[in-house]
Amino acid sequence: MRVINFTICLPILPIPSCLSCFFTFRNSKRSYRGIPIIAANMDTVGTFEMALALHQFSLFTAIHKHYCVDDWKEFAGKHPECLESLAVSTGTSEADFERLGAILEAVPKVQYICVDVANGYSEHFVHFVKDVRQKFPSHTIMAGNVVTGEMVEELILAGADIIKVGIGPGSVCTTRKKTGVGYPQLSAVIECADAAHGLGGHIISDGGCTCPGDVSKAFGAGADFVMLGGMLAGHSESGGEIIEKNGKKYKLFYGMSSDTAMKRHAGGVAEYRASEGKTVEVVYKGPVEVTVRDVLGGVRSTCTYVGAAKLKELSRRTTFIRVTQQLNTVFGTDN
Repeated sequence: MRVINFTICLPILPIPSCLSCFFTFRNSKRSYRGIPIIAANMDTVGTFEMALALHQFSLFTAIHKHYCVDDWKEFAGKHPECLESLAVSTGTSEADFERLGAILEAVPKVQYICVDVANGYSEHFVHFVKDVRQKFPSHTIMAGNVVTGEMVEELILAGADIIKVGIGPGSVCTTRKKTGVGYPQLSAVIECADAAHGLGGHIISDGGCTCPGDVSKAFGAGADFVMLGGMLAGHSESGGEIIEKNGKKYKLFYGMSSDTAMKRHAGGVAEYRASEGKTVEVVYKGPVEVTVRDVLGGVRSTCTYVGAAKLKELSRRTTFIRVTQQLNTVFGTDN
């Protein structure tokens, strides 16, 4: 994001920045307490192993939708303490609806549902959200992806609690290139947050973060939650095998609309559509704990710079300034 947070603030004393947030959701009436950063529901990010690691930091995981009921039962039996910080992900087919019901019946302690499609602009999607709300009235529903305030409002009124915002900003997403469709992520978050908060709803900024500073900017723009994919890829807890090339270790990371994902889960790319994702080899990073500490440390420092005692204050303490260059690149851009 080529913008910089900037707010002049002269606190009298050093401010201890608290990242834990408390939300009560409009439709489910349930409450959430934790650090509102979510691992994306991608094969190579939203794994049970990732959930176990992130739970130690009070972070959330949207589990990818390709685990079967038995996988869920096995994980729930071994790690019941993690279930309150997980979401079951689902598509919008009849088979998806049946699978969702089977998982929630087998693991009733899971209280979050993530209804996930690449394009949330359809009557079918809205009706599916209504059906999920009707069948699971007390579950908290995440739904997306969309990028405009009008659709955010429609989904909240249909029964969703948290709207996923973002079309095209992801590191392995090629939707903008293949279709010409998208919306600048910062603008989408600002506009969608305003719409959601007006109805007592919440949003997730999904995609576009490449460093801890971007996570802070998403919160500063009004996002209640920030979802990370690429930043959490390539770790021990990420899905897939380690690949060795020329003495270096890598892990595959791919978009869920990529050739790789569709061949793995749908037998190939359907004739009526194009692949809208790419597959990359990410340098193996080891345990995700190091990355998580880096992200949390960066966001805490952001709060300190702008005088926000709590993460929920960040959007009220933030002004965005458009820039042509954010970094001094004399010695490169790494670290």
